Amino acid sequence: MLNESMTKLDTITSLIDEAVSQTIAPSADRLDREKVFPEANLQALAAKGLNGILLPEHLGGLHAGYKAFSIVAEKIAAHCPSTGLVYTMHVEATDVIRRFGTKAQHDKWLKPVQGGKFGTTSTSERTSGGRYWINTSRATRTADGYELNLEKSFTTSSGFADFYIIQTGSPHADRTDDLSYFIVEGTDPGLRFGSWDALGVRGNHSSSLTLCNVQVSKENLLGSEGDGREIVETSIAYLLGLGSVWTGLAGGIIDTVTDYAKRNHHHDVGKSLGDYQVIRSLLAKAVILHKSLVAWLNQLRDDIDHQLQNGPDRLRSTTQQDLLSFKIYASDTVNEIAQLAMDITGGYGYKIGKLERFYRDSRAGIVMGPSNNLAREILSKQLIGISEDLWTETSR
Repeated sequence: MLNESMTKLDTITSLIDEAVSQTIAPSADRLDREKVFPEANLQALAAKGLNGILLPEHLGGLHAGYKAFSIVAEKIAAHCPSTGLVYTMHVEATDVIRRFGTKAQHDKWLKPVQGGKFGTTSTSERTSGGRYWINTSRATRTADGYELNLEKSFTTSSGFADFYIIQTGSPHADRTDDLSYFIVEGTDPGLRFGSWDALGVRGNHSSSLTLCNVQVSKENLLGSEGDGREIVETSIAYLLGLGSVWTGLAGGIIDTVTDYAKRNHHHDVGKSLGDYQVIRSLLAKAVILHKSLVAWLNQLRDDIDHQLQNGPDRLRSTTQQDLLSFKIYASDTVNEIAQLAMDITGGYGYKIGKLERFYRDSRAGIVMGPSNNLAREILSKQLIGISEDLWTETSR
């Protein structure tokens, strides 16, 4: 069993390395510069069979587990964090359907994934800030299903996804944890997409998404009304994907700045940057920080897959805390590494180019929901017993 898993992981690693070298890395600078959505990258990943990485084989997926997904997201983000985030949100969307969807929903929405169709999740609302699990909007029941009238503040792949997983309050909900999830076709005429103009990750198009009189059939309700809380609390792909993306970006920065330190020379004194003790010290600090990220991520994703071998509901109650903790650490650390890279390269690093792009991209991790300050507040309240979950503060 172990040998079979290792063989599959080796195959997936080879496949993502090919996709990165052939398609993702060569296009990364242009995607950022021209704010191009990385659809070609998503199609390249689909061609390698990687868009269904968590899906069972009877749906055309690889059934490879969360470790494999994390490795793919990490390797993508070492060159193009925008694509890494788009991929993360797609895998999260498919994973929600896989876990809570009916057979009919599996057939309709998941089987086309390996042919290039892709989705995303849409949760955040302006009225609740970084607490993306809190919605003030409510679905309305109709004779044939539901009607959605709401605005989401940030939706990755907005305007490009083939389907959207929409989180909103259940009809007549009087508690913030009474949420429902709906699948909405990307071509629905009631969808309105905002523009995306951001400091970093310019290719992921996380713009606003407005739903105007969108009609959703009963067949496109995920699970039952009110299952949204369970979906939020059992989600793994989103936070694991974020941590993997920032770890991958940290590795990309290390590779780029190490290469620069080796090849850049001060000809007036006959020295490379690597000949200076201060440069070597800064580089060593960056490498040590990256190694700490990799070690924690390896432990975390191995542990998740190991827990799930005993059944889909066997995750420890502390796993979500671990994922949230790692999201904070990974995004803080990649920013520290990005600053060290700027210190090592001096003025060159601040010129428009790869390191400058990486520096801007790294900033997104700190504010991406839940923002690090909010996430630390959530964890601290849970650790000292003020709150046991995400809902206590807003349910009173």
